[in-house]
Amino acid sequence: MSRRHSGIYMSANAWLFMAICIAIFSVGLTTLITYPSPPAQAIMPEEQMANPVDEARARALAAELRCLVCQNQTVDDSDADFAITIRSIIRDQISTGQSDQDILTYLRQRYGDYILFNPPLNHMTVMLWLAPIILLIGGVIVIVMTRQKALHKAPHKNQDKDQL
Repeated sequence: MSRRHSGIYMSANAWLFMAICIAIFSVGLTTLITYPSPPAQAIMPEEQMANPVDEARARALAAELRCLVCQNQTVDDSDADFAITIRSIIRDQISTGQSDQDILTYLRQRYGDYILFNPPLNHMTVMLWLAPIILLIGGVIVIVMTRQKALHKAPHKNQDKDQL
């Protein structure tokens, strides 16, 4: 028993062998892609504070800040030199007794609101927060107006029959 495929005759065993190879390859590839990788350790052991409470506080603050080099990672997750510097600043200020708000204020004054992953709503960032809503409303208006124009321009079937 053989099957014809693009002018090439293959036995049923060959088809079965190909199907098994493809299945094994697919399972292997899926396993490699989805296999969980170990978490990245951006913070070096020498960076960590001796007090676990202070270390947790430093990590929480670093998780609220954007790495300006990486831009899609927090300072806590990044291993860029900038992130290492910011983590060092955070730990230094914690060790001198600064509050979380004082540290965030210091970093905002030095690097701007962009360093915060969730920028505050103020007169400078209001467009950032409202732009998606304005664009959505504008898009709906354009679609509605375009459809209305198309409906008014389309000849009616009854008018065509009357003209004949």
